[in-house]
Amino acid sequence: MFEIIFLGTSASAPSAKRNLPALVVKHDEYRFLVDCGEGTQRQILQSGIGFKRLNDILITHGHLDHILGLAGLLSTFMRWETIDELRIHGGRSALDRISDLLYGVVLRGGQAPMPIQMIALDPGVFWGAEDFTVSAFPVSHRGADSMGFLFEEKGRKPFLPEKAAELGIPEGPWRRDLVDGKPVTLPDGRTIAPEEVLGEFRMGTRLAVVGDAGEVDSLVDVCRDVDGLVIESTYLDEEADMARHFGHLTARKAADLAVRAGARQLFLTHISRRYREKDVLAEAQSVFPNVVVARDFDTYTVKAPA
Repeated sequence: MFEIIFLGTSASAPSAKRNLPALVVKHDEYRFLVDCGEGTQRQILQSGIGFKRLNDILITHGHLDHILGLAGLLSTFMRWETIDELRIHGGRSALDRISDLLYGVVLRGGQAPMPIQMIALDPGVFWGAEDFTVSAFPVSHRGADSMGFLFEEKGRKPFLPEKAAELGIPEGPWRRDLVDGKPVTLPDGRTIAPEEVLGEFRMGTRLAVVGDAGEVDSLVDVCRDVDGLVIESTYLDEEADMARHFGHLTARKAADLAVRAGARQLFLTHISRRYREKDVLAEAQSVFPNVVVARDFDTYTVKAPA
């Protein structure tokens, strides 16, 4: 299960109700900040999630509306918040620009109070824990070194307590070892194989987060069967030519990706103030019904089907 907290959902410039792009993905004690538009530090405070454990920042691309908030965030870490290490992950050109911003403007040759790692990404898994991984994949957007991110829980065979009860397996280490796939010998001498108390294999939750994108054909396979898809929706179909010119998507195009990839739920963000939210929603729902237009501070849970 992953939780998404939208901190900024506007396109290019803030509006009265929407800040610049940023969101947090949570899984148990782990938290990832994806993009950091100007004013993100205030959005973090207003959301109530706080700054603790925001050690990993994932940058989709280096355009200013997605990175300028890093300057303020680092300033906050320097003055008010204790964080042991900051890791900024992104494409090489994005990291070059971020390095100029942080070391040339904020630090001005000085030292940060914590180690800062700039981690250049290639496609593939770049972060992993015991039960989930984070992968990067390429995204086409106006020549920028753009990345999307795929959060994937590891699949498992669920433990069936009713089967364990039928077999008289006591609570404790025997059940724990069976959950881990290990055969056990019970106090009465019987040997129980994991297959006797585990159900059929279930895929873990999969969440794809895409920043700005100029086309969707290259994203279909990597987003295949995701439980949640977060993606931009800067234009409506009536201005599809403008969307193509600036390397962005329409609501219809984003919804078309959700259909082609077999996504279970679609979250639209990067919303232009030129449109009414209900019109963005209506256009997307005409193609893919299970869609929401995210607002700042919206929180959603993404979970694989039981």
